[in-house]
Parts: sequence; C-alpha cells; structure tokens
Amino acid sequence: MSIPLEPDKKAFIALKTARMPFGKYKGLRMVDLPETYLVWFSQKGFPEGRLGELLRTVYEIKRNGLETLFR
Repeated sequence: MSIPLEPDKKAFIALKTARMPFGKYKGLRMVDLPETYLVWFSQKGFPEGRLGELLRTVYEIKRNGLETLFR
C-alpha cells in the first residue's frame, strides 16, 4: 500500500518568494538565480540554516530540470 505524497504548499510558496539576502544577486528571487551561481554554492558549500536549505532546494529543482514548477 502506497501513501500519496502531498507537496507542502506553504513551503513551496516560501521558496518561490524568497529573495537572496546578500551579494551580487541581492534582492533577486532565489528561483531566478543563475544555475551557475547555485552550482558554485554546491561546490563551495551552502550556507547554514534556512538560507542554505532554500538554496539547496532551488539547486536541486533546477538541476533536475523542474523549473516549470515555479511558473
């Protein structure tokens, strides 16, 4: 018996609206960050805490070609 997976709508909305808090892309929605920037973070290490979680999630979504989830 399989359990249907339901996406967490609040978490997805937070992910879609979160903005980069610092650096060259400060103020840009995280979902709009260039993939090369996210790849750089994946190689150097994502920040600790919530910010790192959000960046890691956006990276995985883009890496798997699922950007259409944000449209």
